[in-house]
Amino acid sequence: MKNLQLTLIFLFASLLSFAGISNKEKEALIALHTSTNGEQWTKKWDLNADVSTWYGVKIESDKVVGLYLQFNNLNGTIPQEIGNLTALQSINFGLNKLSGELPNSLSNLKNLKSLELFLNNFKGNIPSFLGALNNLEVLALYSNSFTGEIPSELAKLVNLKTLQLGSNFLTGIIPSQLGQLHELETLSLIDNNLEGDIPLELTDLKNLKELILSDNKLTGNLPLQFSKLNKLGTLMVSDNNMNVEYATVVEDRASVKSAIITFNDTYVVERD
Repeated sequence: MKNLQLTLIFLFASLLSFAGISNKEKEALIALHTSTNGEQWTKKWDLNADVSTWYGVKIESDKVVGLYLQFNNLNGTIPQEIGNLTALQSINFGLNKLSGELPNSLSNLKNLKSLELFLNNFKGNIPSFLGALNNLEVLALYSNSFTGEIPSELAKLVNLKTLQLGSNFLTGIIPSQLGQLHELETLSLIDNNLEGDIPLELTDLKNLKELILSDNKLTGNLPLQFSKLNKLGTLMVSDNNMNVEYATVVEDRASVKSAIITFNDTYVVERD
C-alpha cells in the first residue's frame, strides 16, 4: 500500500510538472504560426504535438518565456495575439521576412528583456509604446524599413544596454533624452538620415562602449567630453556632414581617447 501511495504521488507530481501552457498562450502561438506562414518555416512546428516540443519556444513554470525563431523563414506579420504572452522575456525574430508595423499589443509584454527584430522588412514609425517596456535591456531593430523620428519615449527604458536602430530610413535629430539611458553600452544609429548635432547629453552615458553614428547627415563637431567616457572603445561618426571627417576607432579605448583633440577652440577627432 505504501508503495502504491508513493507511486500515485509521483504520478501526480509528474502531471503537474507537465501541465502545459494555458489555452490563451497556445492560441497566441498558433496565431503567430498562421500569420507568418508557419507551413513554410525552415524548422516547423507540429501543431498536434505538445507545445514543449515546438522549435524555438522556451517554457518555464507553464509560461512561454522565450521565442527564438531567428533565420527560420517567417514571412508575414506579427499578430496582435502576441501580447497575450505576458511572461515573455525574450523575442528573437531576426533574419526573416517579416513586414508590416509592430502591433501595439507588444506594450503588454512588461517582462520583456530582449526584443530582436533585425534584418526584416518592418515599416512605419518606431512605436513610442516601446518605451513602456521597463525591463528591456536589448532593442535591436536594425536593417528594416522604419521611417520617421526616433521616439524620445525610448529614454524611459532605464535598463537598456543595447539600442540598435541602424540601416533604416529614420529622420530628424538624435533625441537628447537618450542621454538618460545610463546603463547603455551600445548605441548604433548607423545608415539613416539623421540630422543635427550629436547631443552633448550622450556624454552622460558613462557605461557606453560603442557609439556608432556613421552614414547619416549629422553636423557640427564631437564634444571633448566623449574622451572622458572610460569604457568607450568603438567610435564611428564618419560619413556625415560634420565639420571634420572623423576617424573610425574600433575596440580600442586608448585610441579613442588620444584621437580627441582641441582644434581652434572646437573639440574634434583627428582626421584619418
